[in-house]
Amino acid sequence: MVKYFNINEAGCSIRCKIYFNNLKTAKRIVVCGHGFSGHKDNKAVEKFADYVLKKYKGIAVITYDEPCHGDDVKKKLFLDDCITYIRIVTDYAKAKFGVDRIYGYATSFGGYQFLKYIAENGTPFYKTVLRCPAVNMYEVMLKFISPDEVTTLDSGKPILAGFDHKIRIDSRFLDELKNSDITAYDFQNYSEDMLIMHGTKDEIVPFDRVEDFAVKNNIKFVPVEGADHRFIDPQKMDAAIKLITEFFGF
Repeated sequence: MVKYFNINEAGCSIRCKIYFNNLKTAKRIVVCGHGFSGHKDNKAVEKFADYVLKKYKGIAVITYDEPCHGDDVKKKLFLDDCITYIRIVTDYAKAKFGVDRIYGYATSFGGYQFLKYIAENGTPFYKTVLRCPAVNMYEVMLKFISPDEVTTLDSGKPILAGFDHKIRIDSRFLDELKNSDITAYDFQNYSEDMLIMHGTKDEIVPFDRVEDFAVKNNIKFVPVEGADHRFIDPQKMDAAIKLITEFFGF
């Protein structure tokens, strides 16, 4: 089953989506973070939730629109809001459903956010899986911004950036990314309960950068041969989902 709901707290109205069989018996919840310009209705999470709910009992999967994404009402994207959303959603999952464990699964920009949250606040997750995390998010953004758009940002005006859906960003957001270098943090206190998987053919986030990050922090790293950033190949996505659930220990 699927249900949409809002979490209204701290001046935020977070648009959420939950996949479940029976919420009364759910003891574990997976909170999912999507990539830049993504949204809560993304097919990757839907496929993951479908697999989990068919194979395991007592589990629910929550995803949400990150700030300025999907149906979210915020007009400007700031990293502080991203961190606030993670806190609110994870706290809500624990309080509302009384689950024993919260798990984290995020991709790309969502992975960057989860890492930033963990580094600055400790982990809210029993275990965390990141697929193609944008550990070099600042460089990723610059790669897709033209010189003319850089000039626009420097003049104090916003631009629209993204893939399927465009997100309004300004120079402050880029400055925040530049000053929040995830690779400078030490994650070894959390590495035992973290897994990173990355496609060898990722065209957005360089494979080598993520592998180096994982090795530096003693995080289990799984290369997926031939997979692109989105894991478009259904067989590679199926294999990834199976690996994720095995690592979670469902």
